[in-house]
Amino acid sequence: MTTAPLPASPGTPSTPSTPGTAAAAARTLNTRAVDGGTTRATLEGKVALITGAAGGIGHATAARFAAAGARLVLADLDAARGEKAAAGLCAAGADALAVHVDVTDDGSVAAMAARTIDHFGKIDVLFHVAGGSGRRRGDGPVHKATVEGWDWTLNLNLRSAFLCARAVVPHMLERGSGSVIFLSSIQGLAGGGEWFDAHGYVAAKSALVGLTRAMATYYAPQHIRVNAICPGTIRTPMAARVDSDPALLAFVARMQPLTGGPGEADDVAAAAHFLASDDARMITGISLPVDGGWSAF
Repeated sequence: MTTAPLPASPGTPSTPSTPGTAAAAARTLNTRAVDGGTTRATLEGKVALITGAAGGIGHATAARFAAAGARLVLADLDAARGEKAAAGLCAAGADALAVHVDVTDDGSVAAMAARTIDHFGKIDVLFHVAGGSGRRRGDGPVHKATVEGWDWTLNLNLRSAFLCARAVVPHMLERGSGSVIFLSSIQGLAGGGEWFDAHGYVAAKSALVGLTRAMATYYAPQHIRVNAICPGTIRTPMAARVDSDPALLAFVARMQPLTGGPGEADDVAAAAHFLASDDARMITGISLPVDGGWSAF
């Protein structure tokens, strides 16, 4: 059966008449006729829980998801920034809730999931963005790394993913569907080399690739898709040292020839949008590089 194409989207008014009009107009860009069929990149009706949502990749994704019609929970350790981010989206017509969470704490993560269910009634999408470098905590090459730095880094980047998935997947099992997206890294696919030598971080991001595959095959019969995104160097606060070091910047430019340097947070958000949408209904278990060509070398 051929799906009838959707009617053409009206032009976006220059002055929205209601608070939700701007977001609604943006959403029309995400459900459109394509070659006689329809794309389902709209997230209309879906509830998305994003960790690390107060800034960087998490916030860029929240904005893109909101434009696609999702209702959002912005979870972050920085409660004030999370509230500000959610308020900004709500002012543009989105339905967004800020929740404080420590993703390394089991109780805090469980409370985050419960708050989402209490407020929105369901969770369709989990995008676990929260994580980061442990370099300042003692992560580094194995012969230099401290035990404390190693443990801190794996707690933040791997334990947190386990805790978030464990809290959310039971709700998806009850509903019989869901999309889980982990934020891994190009370093989880290609190693870090001399420039990116925080081995605990590389180990954690590599483990997320394995966790993605294991969960994807296990939960596929329940229609829960599990994928990972592996960004290259993205212009976020975590990667600030790249722009301040000419030699490192030149290395990134060589490894990411498509962009000739760091990518942008919205590059990753676009990939997350696709994986969260029903356009990706046949995709599970992948670790998608968003790396400007790095993984091709």
